[in-house]
Amino acid sequence: MLTLRDVHASYGKSEILHGINLTVEPGEVVCLIGRNGVGKSSTMKAIVQDEITVHSGLVEFEGKSLVGMQSHEIFRLGVGYVPEDRRVFSSLSVLDNLKAPRIVRDASRRMWSLDQVFELFPQLYDYRHRTAGVMSGGEQQMLSIARSLLTHPKLLLLDEPHEGLAPKVADEVVDAIDALKAEGVSMMISEQALHTIRRCADRVYVVDRGVTVWNGTVDGFFANPEITQKYLMVQ
Repeated sequence: MLTLRDVHASYGKSEILHGINLTVEPGEVVCLIGRNGVGKSSTMKAIVQDEITVHSGLVEFEGKSLVGMQSHEIFRLGVGYVPEDRRVFSSLSVLDNLKAPRIVRDASRRMWSLDQVFELFPQLYDYRHRTAGVMSGGEQQMLSIARSLLTHPKLLLLDEPHEGLAPKVADEVVDAIDALKAEGVSMMISEQALHTIRRCADRVYVVDRGVTVWNGTVDGFFANPEITQKYLMVQ
């Protein structure tokens, strides 16, 4: 479904990715892990061509190169993206935020309705007339994920989905991710929390200094605690 091969990318003249290699298969949940600042978010931005320039390597979605495309064109192909900063429309209501995505008709996609996202996130139904800008960080995260689902993505990219959230709210977000996995939604998640990786991921890629340095199954990852020590612990 998604292939990145030897991707090098930069912000202006500052190269941040020096050789990213990864794949995501249909129905698979892949976790992209590593310490802060090593290139996880930049890898996701390289996929959706957001604020970063890919100057060498392969970025393909379902066999189509994404390099040089506009972000909105990539979203229409079926890549959903929930950035770390969420980017909700703060002056609009929850309901208006959810009605914002452009409708895409594609028989090959899992189609989501408002009722289905409200079932996944009951709080959003309760707050549907509330202005998004006054919601908590966790509520905005749920809204951002729900809004992305209503673009009917084939692949969902989640960048640090529970970063900065209270533990109880973070658990609710992980519950939602687990429910999406049960629905067969393909996902790539930028993550540091080991319990989320253990619970949700099928495979793991470790990123360090803009390079993928390890990949394997979740079982293989947890069978090698030295990987956690070397690439996740604060040094």
